[in-house]
Amino acid sequence: LEAGRNMIPHCNARGTPNATPESSLGIQTKSNEKDLATLVDVANEDLIVAGIRLRFPSHSIIGEEDTGTGEVKPLSTAKTWIIDPIDGTTNFVHGLPLTCVSIGMCDGGIPVLGVVYAPMTHELYVAVKGCGSYRNGVPIRTSTSTSTDTEPSKTLSKAVVCVEFGSITNPLEISLQVEALQRIMVAGIRSIKSFGSGVLDLVYVASGRLDIVYAGIAGEGWKPWDYCAGMVIVEEAGGCIRTIHEEDGCVEDVSGPFDIYSKSMICGANSDLVEECRALLLNR
Repeated sequence: LEAGRNMIPHCNARGTPNATPESSLGIQTKSNEKDLATLVDVANEDLIVAGIRLRFPSHSIIGEEDTGTGEVKPLSTAKTWIIDPIDGTTNFVHGLPLTCVSIGMCDGGIPVLGVVYAPMTHELYVAVKGCGSYRNGVPIRTSTSTSTDTEPSKTLSKAVVCVEFGSITNPLEISLQVEALQRIMVAGIRSIKSFGSGVLDLVYVASGRLDIVYAGIAGEGWKPWDYCAGMVIVEEAGGCIRTIHEEDGCVEDVSGPFDIYSKSMICGANSDLVEECRALLLNR
């Protein structure tokens, strides 16, 4: 919560006479000019790491800012915290409210705990494996996890689909991304959204605000800190998260567990919806 509160003054002041100049945020680029980090990202990660070290000195930690442009440390069987100190940094820099802090924990290489705090919308998402998902202490579920006698399982024609744009610049990769989206739109959906925060995309699926989110069709896949906390929150809310395709091009078994180091991801309200959308993405 303290890390989230660090983000509020800048977002609230944006566009007012009290606005913080972007130059004072200490903005740096990482993998490309669109991959931003600020002094607040670094301060938040330092704050979270210090808290974890104090309470769990033997645990491992993987942080986005500590990793920087280097290789992400492999996940061992040790208890490991995975931190995104600000997800949606571009939103944060521009004062947009869709930004959050994400903290996940793995035990035995499996995500078992997720905490996501969106300070500008005053929403705290929490999930522990086997204990359900909560937003501000209230249980949440996906839009339709399974079919019932009164309501059928969600289908793509009634789905709100989310995909993030802007991270890739290669014309061929952009074409692949657009063509995949075109296939979905031609098949028929309710709406397309792009919020600029992958972690919030996931918790919005968990809370029924979105029905599908996907990434990695054309090399724009996410990182473990984008997935870890959100994955637990989604699955505990009844949702399904899987890869779109393996690195060698082979399609993963939809019943298999999701690997947070995967290069692609599709997450939905239920497994049938995930498979329906994935078939279109892969043009099967």
